[in-house]
Amino acid sequence: MRSAIAVIGLCVALTVAGCAETPHEVKSSSTVTPSATVAAKAVSTPAQGYTIHVVAPHKFEDGSVHGPYHHYCKPISSEVLQCLLFESTDSNALLTDIEYFVAKSVVRANVPLETWNKYYHDHEVEIATGRVQVLDMPDAQAKEVAAIAAKTDGIIFHLWPHGAKAPNGEVGHPQSAGHKYRTE
Repeated sequence: MRSAIAVIGLCVALTVAGCAETPHEVKSSSTVTPSATVAAKAVSTPAQGYTIHVVAPHKFEDGSVHGPYHHYCKPISSEVLQCLLFESTDSNALLTDIEYFVAKSVVRANVPLETWNKYYHDHEVEIATGRVQVLDMPDAQAKEVAAIAAKTDGIIFHLWPHGAKAPNGEVGHPQSAGHKYRTE
C-alpha cells in the first residue's frame, strides 16, 4: 500500500509540474499504466518557456574550446534572458551550465571592469565571430533574436565538469570563444 501511495504521489507531482504528459493509474501490483485517473490542471512553472535554441562553443579557463553547447533560453524581463546549457539535444542530456544574458546598460553600470573581463563577455562580439547559431526558427526571426542578444553581456556558470561522473562542487566561468577584454 505504501508503494502504491508513493507512486500516486510521484505521478501527481510530475503531472502538476508538467513533467508527465498523461495522467496515470496505479494498480494494486504498483505498476503504472496510462489510464487516466489522476487529474491535474496545467500549472505554469519557471521551467517552462525555454524555447530559444542557440548553439555556441565555450572557451574554458585553460584555453581549450568545448562545444558547441546547446543553450535553451527564455526572456525573464526586458533586461535578462536566461539559458539552460547542455552538451547535446538528447532528451536526457545533463544540464552542464547556466548562462545569463544581461543588458549591457545593467552589467556595465554595476560590475567593475576587472570582474567583467574575468567573468563576462560581449554577445555582440561573440555573434560577430560567426560561431553562434540560433536554431529552430525562421532566419528572419533568428536574426531578430541575435540582434537582441547583441545588446547583452553574458556570464556562464559551468556546473558539471566535462566527462565527469558527478559534479565536484567547483564552478567554472568559461568565456565565448571570441572573448575580447574591455579597457573601459
